[in-house]
Amino acid sequence: MSDEFLFDKRLVRRSFDQAAATYDQVAVLQREVSNRMLERLQYIKAAPHTLLDAGSGTGYGTRQLLQHYPQADIVALDLAPAMLKFARAHTPRWKRHLPWLTTRDYAVCGDVEALPLKSQAVDMVWSNLTVQWCNNLETAFAEFNRVLAPGGLLMFSTLGPDTLKELRAAFAGLDGYTHVNRFTDMHDIGDMLAGAGFAAPVMDMEHITLTYADALSVVRDLKALGAHNVTRGRRQGLTGKSEWQAVERNYEQFRREGKLPATFEVVYGHAWKPEGKPGRTADGSQVIKLDLKRPRHG
Repeated sequence: MSDEFLFDKRLVRRSFDQAAATYDQVAVLQREVSNRMLERLQYIKAAPHTLLDAGSGTGYGTRQLLQHYPQADIVALDLAPAMLKFARAHTPRWKRHLPWLTTRDYAVCGDVEALPLKSQAVDMVWSNLTVQWCNNLETAFAEFNRVLAPGGLLMFSTLGPDTLKELRAAFAGLDGYTHVNRFTDMHDIGDMLAGAGFAAPVMDMEHITLTYADALSVVRDLKALGAHNVTRGRRQGLTGKSEWQAVERNYEQFRREGKLPATFEVVYGHAWKPEGKPGRTADGSQVIKLDLKRPRHG
């Protein structure tokens, strides 16, 4: 990733800290993707004793996992302390007042690129729409592999290159600054998983489109999510009135049926950390190395 697209992690943390109170009001995509990940989990044979929710946010996915694996210990990890605090404050009352329940969940503040967990500490890593905030995705996958016990499962979602393509096009040519984050292609992610030591990676992708009344509403939602531009190549000051009007005009070319679209390319992946027996995953399946062919253009 070129330097101008690298994230300032201090600003990422501050952005999500500031968004903790507004996040759930606009996190439509994040909840929907979490639901779809949970549906996929129904077809995967896994019974983790200890599970890491990497990038747990306000706790929506953590609560789903607690219900799906009622006997598991869950570590909820997030870069933003305010997100963890919000999640803890909104833990269901029945759970807070029943401390003898076998299920335990722990809140840990940390970065997925440098996990504050010992090696082989968990049986499953779940990460919903988090790894797109990594400066080095290969490092994140290596960390997931390190903390997973042999036979453990990694299940995650992230965003692909088509994400916010309308907003990117609206800003194109405006100035020399970065305005929209850059996202990694699904095929490259599959290669990174194999390079990090994972077996039998399964990747797929879909497009989800949200609609808005105007361009300003798109930007406001991103800010309320804490997902606005915090790259090093961003503009330090505010966008001028005339420049923003140009962005709005450019975005209008995408209007359909009275609404402006915001496209999100959602990439799903899961893979296993091999056990001692070569060529087998935790559920006994044989590992077959796949060569993910890239589509030809032109």
